[in-house]
Amino acid sequence: MEGQVLGNRYTLLEKIGGGGMAVVYKSKDTLLNRFVAIKVLRAEFSTDEEFVKRFNVEAQSVASLSHPNVVSIYDVGYQNNIHYIVMEYVDGLTLKEYINKNGALDWQEAIKISIQICSAIEHAHKNNIVHRDIKPHNILMTKEGIAKVTDFGIARAVTSSTITMVGSTIGSVHYFSPEQARGGFIDDKSDLYSLGIVMYEMVTGRVPFDGDSPVAVALKHIQEIPPEPRKFMPSLPYGVNEIINKAVQKDQSLRYQSATAMIVDLNKVLVRPQGGFVGQNVASNQATIRMQPLNNSNIPNHNRNNTTNNYMEAKKQNKKNTTAYWLAGITSVLVIAIALFFTISLLSKGNKETYEIGNYKGKNFSLVEEELIAKGINYTEIWQENDDYEKGIILEQSLPAGTTYRDGKYTNLELIISKGPQMAKVPDVVEREKREAENEIKTAGLTSKFVNEYNDDIPAGYVIKTEPAADKELKVGSEVVIYVSNGTELKTVKVPNLVGKTETEAEKLLAESKLVLGKIIPAGVTKGIVDRQLPAAFEDVTEGDSVTIFLTPQDTAPPTDVVPPSDTTTNTEETGQKPADESSVETQTPPVTDAETIP
Repeated sequence: MEGQVLGNRYTLLEKIGGGGMAVVYKSKDTLLNRFVAIKVLRAEFSTDEEFVKRFNVEAQSVASLSHPNVVSIYDVGYQNNIHYIVMEYVDGLTLKEYINKNGALDWQEAIKISIQICSAIEHAHKNNIVHRDIKPHNILMTKEGIAKVTDFGIARAVTSSTITMVGSTIGSVHYFSPEQARGGFIDDKSDLYSLGIVMYEMVTGRVPFDGDSPVAVALKHIQEIPPEPRKFMPSLPYGVNEIINKAVQKDQSLRYQSATAMIVDLNKVLVRPQGGFVGQNVASNQATIRMQPLNNSNIPNHNRNNTTNNYMEAKKQNKKNTTAYWLAGITSVLVIAIALFFTISLLSKGNKETYEIGNYKGKNFSLVEEELIAKGINYTEIWQENDDYEKGIILEQSLPAGTTYRDGKYTNLELIISKGPQMAKVPDVVEREKREAENEIKTAGLTSKFVNEYNDDIPAGYVIKTEPAADKELKVGSEVVIYVSNGTELKTVKVPNLVGKTETEAEKLLAESKLVLGKIIPAGVTKGIVDRQLPAAFEDVTEGDSVTIFLTPQDTAPPTDVVPPSDTTTNTEETGQKPADESSVETQTPPVTDAETIP
């Protein structure tokens, strides 16, 4: 459908998403000159009149929502048997994509995202709209980190003829509430259950229930208790663990009763991560009791002509009932008192062995935890950053060593545990300019040291590598060594002596010295001998430089070979002596030995 225009103003540009019921396109609103997202219903839904009717009603009601964490709906339209909704375009990832990309999120980030989602749900509930399909796929994350909930009210429009459509439930079954899974009554607490499952996935990187089929997963929502998030993420604060556990209760009456109440606890846990403030709702199972009136004035006077006998009879009956209730109350109090007496007596006769709190300071929490569990000691973890102790070392304990308790139970032991020093990741600055790299290292909370070296591949002034390498975690303030390129190293060589050599020989000698043959003067000489060269023999030059040679015809006597300079050569100017003329030098004949005498 790309390129199609809807409503004479919305041009469909590209498909950016889709599900069992609709396809979403990035589009251009030509009237207001802005990008929008348009959800186009699949063709099979347009034949269901009930669905179309409900869909339009729901879409219009959701359009009335105005909240920073809700994807706004701008318009609803119909054209050529196509039903569509025009929505705010959010440039970012879905929360599902964000979790897949980053894995389990830091608990504080997860709580902040949850507050935004819960705030959007709260706004919808106050406007009598239940989302019914809260899941990471329906939560968009902007590049600024703002969560926006989308698809409000669409699930409510699903009818019996569309609920079994392939793909319409598979993506949601992992986040269904038990009442949704069994087709029961759905209310605002169903959305809070789904949010609890989303929070579970954010802090652990996984959903609590999985299976081979959607039916298997739905049955687990109905029948099984989800494993606590701390089982998969032991460092998760108890407060976060408690909030999730309360949100995903099977019984609707035991969950948060409103999004507002859940937001209160979400804000608290940022300040008090150790928890202890999350309560459970208690639903009474006591049947309704019809009480008799204690005062005859409360009895309706249906007949003002009742006889005195009837009046006295009613009065006696009331007195009798009052006495019965008093006796029943006193009996109940006595039974409870006796039960308590015997219970206390039995407990006092039981195990009176006393235990002592150990000295856990300086020990690794993973080892201490086993002991605490074995002894049945309830404890609370409080994790703090500490530059002096590695992660997992217990720094303080709320009860001093030697504190006694009975029956292996003590509910007030708090352990302050080191999270280790604050860590920072080494940014990837390879092939970045030196100053730019230095700024990135500084921004990451690290310091830098520069080392220069030659490199044939990286231009001068750019980073070759870092030690440690990118993504390595270091303590904040640690030093990162940045290796910066000086460019290609220029090596020097000595020019070989080419005098007396042919052009071919000279070129070969130059190649062996990693030099190249330059100009040949005069240019017309094809065969000749080198009688001069520039640079001169034995001068220091850079590898790859060229050498110019001067040739003389081969029939000319070759010049004398050039002798390399030597420290032992005598300078004639210094001695004042002139070299002997060859004509003045007498030819000396070596003496003839006896062995050479010819008989």
